[in-house]
Amino acid sequence: MTASAIREILKITQQPDVISFAGGLPAPELFPLAEVRAAANRVLDTYGPAALQYSTTEGHPPLRGWIAAQAGIPAQNVQIVTGSQQGLDLLGKILISEGDTVLVEAPTYLGALQSFQPYGPNYVQLPTDEGGIDVDALEGILKTTRAKLLYAVPNFQNPTGRTLSLERRQRLVELTAQHGVLVIEDDPYGALRFTGEPLPSLYSLGLALAGDVDSNHVIYSSSFSKTLVPGLRDAWVQAARPVVQKLIMAKQGADLHTPTFNQMIVAELVEDVLPRQIEVVKKAYGERARHMLDCIGRHFPGGVEHTTPEGGMFLWLTLPEGIDTTPMLARAVARKVAYVPGAPFYALGGGENTMRLSYCTATPQQIETGMQALGETIREALD
Repeated sequence: MTASAIREILKITQQPDVISFAGGLPAPELFPLAEVRAAANRVLDTYGPAALQYSTTEGHPPLRGWIAAQAGIPAQNVQIVTGSQQGLDLLGKILISEGDTVLVEAPTYLGALQSFQPYGPNYVQLPTDEGGIDVDALEGILKTTRAKLLYAVPNFQNPTGRTLSLERRQRLVELTAQHGVLVIEDDPYGALRFTGEPLPSLYSLGLALAGDVDSNHVIYSSSFSKTLVPGLRDAWVQAARPVVQKLIMAKQGADLHTPTFNQMIVAELVEDVLPRQIEVVKKAYGERARHMLDCIGRHFPGGVEHTTPEGGMFLWLTLPEGIDTTPMLARAVARKVAYVPGAPFYALGGGENTMRLSYCTATPQQIETGMQALGETIREALD
């Protein structure tokens, strides 16, 4: 096991006067405090001591039922987990044996690498561009490599903010099905689209291809952390029944079940509060993302490339070759601004000249001030 590079970086960027674009934290001022408080009271009034008791491993039935209904699948194909991070860890535990080949995007979500690493995978990096995973390269890799698993974040990817195009989604699902490769679709940000049109999930495409929920080779993971509140740690995995059965066993050994009270609170919020909350968050993040992109144009030197996210929480910068953003972080913090260097997001190395920025928790003035300081830091590194 290794420490999270992002968590370690956050320790040095938590000075109160540092403007941080580093953490992927939802904006706390947008949390629906009054609604959560009211839901908690209703839960205690309705369920009494049962809300504070041990519960089933599978999850609170009303919450499982609601999630299943959104996907058009039986509730038995849904497993509640304590945050998406636990879901990734449990999936690694049940699916990855030492030496198994796991395909990941380059770059990919660092937390997934951290979850899978203890189980001894052999990573193969998939090249990416503005349209997400290069499926032509994927096809070539699958012809020569016996892969067990492919992990992807198709919507507003962490760390790049990119979205996998519809044509590539379809080909990815078809190619992995042909070659017997399981797919984990990690989708914590999919509801947070602030521009463009929604795209079908890999899971739904896999379901249509398989024709049966228990034959679908795509496993879907999502969370209420980015759309509602992160502190309740409620998330889920939906998958073929054999996968869910193994998840139940693995979760029993991990924590028995996700906190009963928290699940009941979320179940109280999903019908009414959640849709409204998603609209609030999308509007705020869209405005902040546009402001950050505008600041790049005004404050950054030439030669800096960036992604243009259609939703989610992140954008990605690629600086000219030869610049290493890891040692540059100290110079940025000295100017009171922080980011996450890109190298830790690569399973097999690379990305030294990249960085991830989050626009979610900063005010417009902080974005303006911080991006100006970051632009000065980059310009200094280029001189």
